[in-house]
Amino acid sequence: MAQVGLSRTIVSKAVETSPAASAMELDPAGAAQISRALNALLADSFALYLKTKYFHWRAGSLPSGAEELSNHLEFGEHADELFAATDHLAARVRAIGGRSSPLGDIGQLRRIRDGERRFVRPSDMLSELTEDNEALMQAIRDARGLCERHNDVGTLNLLDTLTDQTERRGLFLAEMSRDNE
Repeated sequence: MAQVGLSRTIVSKAVETSPAASAMELDPAGAAQISRALNALLADSFALYLKTKYFHWRAGSLPSGAEELSNHLEFGEHADELFAATDHLAARVRAIGGRSSPLGDIGQLRRIRDGERRFVRPSDMLSELTEDNEALMQAIRDARGLCERHNDVGTLNLLDTLTDQTERRGLFLAEMSRDNE
């Protein structure tokens, strides 16, 4: 019992004495830059969510084989994760005093492009999603650098979580691509 109390004291002291800026301490220019970067990540995450969900549906309608079923299930989990990320990104934009982009702006801000073909082979789905996750990872790294310059620890924590998720998706996609060769 005493250890729990001591742990809480240490944690709360560490938070109190941390030199990191809270959202309220961000300078307005930094908050605006970070908001723009997060809104672009929000747009990319939403676009990748839609593409991943579409591939989830497509993989589920292919003749059933072990790899199609695995892709179908994993794509569904990936889509859910990406959709949740959009909420976290939008909430963080508001927490630092920014405004999340209106739905109409998402199409202009996103860097992830739609698949334009009616039929996409499973190997092409994996390839496209791999490239898109790599692009998202680079955008996260860029946003991370911006947050480090402005000492925005709260956003850095969110970006660390998104990094972990994106890396996990990338590893799965790379593994599935190797299995499909």
